[in-house]
Amino acid sequence: MTRWIALLLLPLTAQATACPDWPASRAKSELTALGQQIAAWDDAYHNHGRSLVADELYDQARERLQGWQQCFPDALKRLPEPLAGSTGKLTHPVPQTGLRKLNDDAVAQWMAERDDLWIQPKVDGVAVTLVYRDGVLQQAISRGDGHHGQDWTARARQLTAIPTHLKQPRDAVLQGELYWRLDGHVQNRDGGAGARGKAAGLMARQTLDPQQVDAIGLFVWDWPDGPESMPERLQALHELGFSDSLRYTQPLQDAGDARRWRQGWFDQAQPFASDGVVLRQGKRPPGQRWQAEAPRWAIAWKYPASQALAVVQAVDFNIGRSGRITPVLRLQPVDLDERRISRVALGSLQTWEKLDIRPGDQVAIRLAGLTIPRLDQVIWRSPQRATVQAPDPARYHALSCWRLSSECQQQFHARLSWLAGKQGLNLPGVGPGTWNALLAGERLHGLLDWLELDSEQLQQLPGVGSRRASQLQHAFAQAQQRSLQQWLKALGAPPGLNLSADDDWATLQARSHSDWLRQPGVSRQNAERLLAFFSHPEVRRLGSQLQRAGVEGFQSLEDPPHS
Repeated sequence: MTRWIALLLLPLTAQATACPDWPASRAKSELTALGQQIAAWDDAYHNHGRSLVADELYDQARERLQGWQQCFPDALKRLPEPLAGSTGKLTHPVPQTGLRKLNDDAVAQWMAERDDLWIQPKVDGVAVTLVYRDGVLQQAISRGDGHHGQDWTARARQLTAIPTHLKQPRDAVLQGELYWRLDGHVQNRDGGAGARGKAAGLMARQTLDPQQVDAIGLFVWDWPDGPESMPERLQALHELGFSDSLRYTQPLQDAGDARRWRQGWFDQAQPFASDGVVLRQGKRPPGQRWQAEAPRWAIAWKYPASQALAVVQAVDFNIGRSGRITPVLRLQPVDLDERRISRVALGSLQTWEKLDIRPGDQVAIRLAGLTIPRLDQVIWRSPQRATVQAPDPARYHALSCWRLSSECQQQFHARLSWLAGKQGLNLPGVGPGTWNALLAGERLHGLLDWLELDSEQLQQLPGVGSRRASQLQHAFAQAQQRSLQQWLKALGAPPGLNLSADDDWATLQARSHSDWLRQPGVSRQNAERLLAFFSHPEVRRLGSQLQRAGVEGFQSLEDPPHS
């Protein structure tokens, strides 16, 4: 239902997070800036019919601001009022109530304490009150603050979904949702599809064209002054022409029923977007006793969020074997589709530079393929622009970091992992833990120093006993039996290198650019890469080391002078 209703009980669903470690001055700056951003979203949505941010992200942003205010009560005196300037002058004959949002456990407990329960889709649109006198539409009032709203009567009379005359000449005050019609919409697949913003935008217009008057649907979710029992109300609504109320309001026997309907509506095609379900008691107080606040006799049970709003805590930069730099956002952990997300990769250094994401910024995260977290967009930027030092991309490339140094730890370690892995030498029992132990014991300074370690040296490493040392020696011995082709791939030679039976290290090292161009399938660009690889001083040094270790394919090599 309308955006602000979903905010009434945000603390019920908030994830417990520690208060930010901010001095008072920064807390005031951060809370003020986020409050201003939320106020701008509110103004665009309620006063201009434009949704600038997804509703679930808006809810999370407001929830976060509420949490920050509890941490820093003096930083922001009041939260921004969602409906500032949008209330309108018309009084609702019956106040529109809000809804509490409950999680799975709280829903089960709420149901266990009640009977005569019913379930409806929580249609994602804009709420409206319709007032009929003698069966004739007299007023259409926007949700506003629940007590007062804007006059939508002129636009409502244009909409084909709202009858100007009921099928029976009776008085009625109806509360419902104006929604954007969708064809075959599956919430689990399509998400909100911006439907709420489209409906709000249409109702903000002064005039509607013929296509627009058919684009809005109506779902009546309550009749405050209608028949006392739910079955009677639903049947009477059906007779008045509001059949969706009967179709989409279902009785519940237990929590299992509620789960089945909720999941069914989530997975099956519907003509509207829906962000959850509403559970209601059939019998409730008469309309004159309703208040513009969350009642005890109805609650909302929302669907899992498709996006999470995460605070960036740090920006890390992973450097891979080929020198590629991948920025990784370290996040304040958030839950998304029953997964705890604390990191998300950006793909490239250029992407990070373009987005300019800094610690303190808030970003939208969603799951790609239901498993891999990915950045959707930057939602809000912290006014405190923290300094982030990115690696120099000119420093890292396919021929950098053959030896360990303070600047080369990541790429050097990535080279080791590639070398021993399935795509390289496929050494049994040799993985990241092996290299970490060798690095911690300061036994690795060059990529192939492990070839020269004996059992006594291996047993001096932390966590390596005689048995483990024997296993490692056996694995390292297998490396000496690997083919020249496999060794070249393990060392990171450019792809597309096809060796003949006569090729050996000396032959490859002696080839010129024109020689490489004459090889089958070698392009000009690849010839340049191959020449650069085989002529690189560090690669030549590694070849010399492999010759001394007795690796086949390197035996014809004469020791080159050390550079």
